[in-house]
Amino acid sequence: MQVFKFGGASVKDAQGVKNLVTVLQEAGHKNTLIVVSAMGKMTNALESVVGNYFDNKTELQSSLQEVRKFHNAILLDLFENENHIIFNKISKLFDELAAFFDRNKSPDYNFVYDQAIGYGELASTTIISAYLNEVGLENNWLDVREFIKTDNYYRRANVNWLETQLQITTHFNQNKLNITQGFLGSDANNFTTTLGREGSDYTAAIFAYCLNAESVTIWKDVPGVLNADPRYFENAQLLNSISYREAIELAFYGASVIHPKTLQPLQRKEIPLFVKSFLNPQNPGTCVGKGKGIEPEIPCYILKRNQILISLSSLDFSYIVEENISDIFNLLHLYKMKVDVIQNSAISFSVCVDDIYHNLDKLLQHLKAKFKVTCHENVSLYTIRHYNTEVVSQLEQGKTVLMKQLAQETMQMITA
Repeated sequence: MQVFKFGGASVKDAQGVKNLVTVLQEAGHKNTLIVVSAMGKMTNALESVVGNYFDNKTELQSSLQEVRKFHNAILLDLFENENHIIFNKISKLFDELAAFFDRNKSPDYNFVYDQAIGYGELASTTIISAYLNEVGLENNWLDVREFIKTDNYYRRANVNWLETQLQITTHFNQNKLNITQGFLGSDANNFTTTLGREGSDYTAAIFAYCLNAESVTIWKDVPGVLNADPRYFENAQLLNSISYREAIELAFYGASVIHPKTLQPLQRKEIPLFVKSFLNPQNPGTCVGKGKGIEPEIPCYILKRNQILISLSSLDFSYIVEENISDIFNLLHLYKMKVDVIQNSAISFSVCVDDIYHNLDKLLQHLKAKFKVTCHENVSLYTIRHYNTEVVSQLEQGKTVLMKQLAQETMQMITA
């Protein structure tokens, strides 16, 4: 059993769907599960739809219509017969989405987000499944929500591993070519949940773990895992192989090529992960596996933008000790802040966070009751694994450094 994951960039248009067929033909598709994301930037488009539902109702229908038009254009490029059943299937999917907005009574943004956002994945996999059948690659379309069961922590749900393992073991046919959605699951009440942005990698790992798969391959528009994001850093180099531990470290610090939760289930069963280019499927890419170290041994750069640096100090110059720190972390947890860096001294505490749930104002109000608070928004967090003084010096040039932290193998720096 092998698991292939295709991201939005790989299926952004009709040509991408056709290329997916080429990849399957070259890489083999026997006993294979394909996990697919929404097409192109469709998740962003659906986020705009959800935003209009809450804040700009007059634009809701037009934004829904744009989503329909995008998928319909791809269908027209893929299927010569406009009476093909797939046109009706996709139309019904988006009718279903529109009906949800009409009947929804929940004011909870996170709940509504999860019920709506997954239509991108449902549409992409429905289209690709039909096209694969059209070109002779018979396959089985699966609704991932019937297999991956989670709690109801909407937008960042936690997997119920026992229930998920039971569903996959009981209902998954390993002898077919299967296709399903990334990113999605469902809770105990069968409401749709999501595993966090870019969570399709994690979906692939969940299935691989439960199926004892031979390998997982993530197909991307880059040659493999690079030591830096080429959008932000020049001369990025391919890493031929890295260990699970190193990959987990890179993912934890924000390397976008692999979802942070993906590697743990693969490591537990020593299932190798390959990151390859869907443009050059015969190239070896990067192998993530047991005891592979990092090859070549070079610094790895990670950039996270739009972060928030919060600095706290005690109002009366008393020490910030265990009790204060416990209170701070309870508030960070209460307001669902993702913590990226922490630094503290006797009378100060600084934390760099990601405000995924837009709770910053509430958090700051709460903190100001006990601390003097300084907040820097829209800062950049740079992380270098396997740094040296030369690369740190080069990175600092021309930047205003707000905070820097050095450990044995990792340097982190926050700049304005």
